[in-house]
This record gives sequence, structure tokens and C-alpha cells, in this order.
Amino acid sequence: MTTLYAKVGTSYRPATRSDVALWLQAEVADRAPGQVIASPADSQALMVAALEHSPAEVFAALYLNNRHRVLCFEIAFRGTIDNTTVYPREIVRRAIDVNAAAVIFGHNHPSGDPTPSDADRLITRRLRDVLEMVDVRVLDHLVVGRSGSCSSLAALGLI
Repeated sequence: MTTLYAKVGTSYRPATRSDVALWLQAEVADRAPGQVIASPADSQALMVAALEHSPAEVFAALYLNNRHRVLCFEIAFRGTIDNTTVYPREIVRRAIDVNAAAVIFGHNHPSGDPTPSDADRLITRRLRDVLEMVDVRVLDHLVVGRSGSCSSLAALGLI
């Protein structure tokens, strides 16, 4: 097995799961702009790559133009091992800043179970309602578990 190392100042140490998760999130953020999200599988692959290894819950947003080309991918909020606080006004502000026409949300469940919780359903409805007021469509909210498992609130009829 290969050992990964993280650079700290001028020295190196074995990389932690958090180091790897942050690196993956940065890679997705760097490579996502310009990609076209042509199917639910495209957004799922991107969210799983960025979120499945994070040891704490993170909430991400994939901002799209009107042709579903990625404007940017961002980790909007970071939380603890079992929750994160999402502020709708910050999502709206960022969607307007990047001139988004649509957005796809994603967050991970560090427990590994991708089943959407009641809180996940509630925040999705709140975000959909508030973004609708500024003409930004919420296309999906993906809940990422372990080993590539993922639930789509759109596929479940919850958007």
C-alpha cells in the first residue's frame, strides 16, 4: 500500500483522511468549471468524488448556467461528524454573484448511509423556495454515503 504525504511548511507528514478529502474537493473545484452536466450521473459522479471521503459533514453547491455548464463548484458550509448548518441567504448571494441559472446541492453523511433525513428534506425545500424567488432552479440535492453510494432527492420526487 502506498502512503500519501501532506506538506506542512517545509516538511511532510503522513496524510490524514481530512487531507485527502480537502485535496479531492480542491481538485473538483479546479476541474469542474466548464463541464456540462448532461445527466444525473454526471452530477452524482462529481459530488461523490468530492464528498465521499470527508470525515465531517460538508454541504456543496454546483452552480450552473442556463445550459447546465458548470460555473463553479464550492464547499459552501462545513460541519461536524453528523450535521452542518446551511444558510440560504449565503447560497442566494453566491448564486447571484456567479450569475447562476441553476444549482445542484450535495452533502455527505459521514455515517455512510445516504438516506436523506427529515432535515435534508427541509433544507432542500427552503433552498428551492428561496432560490425560486430569484429565478434560480434547484435541479437536485444529492446525499453522498460511502463507497460511491448516493441518494438523489430529485429522483425521490422531493424537489
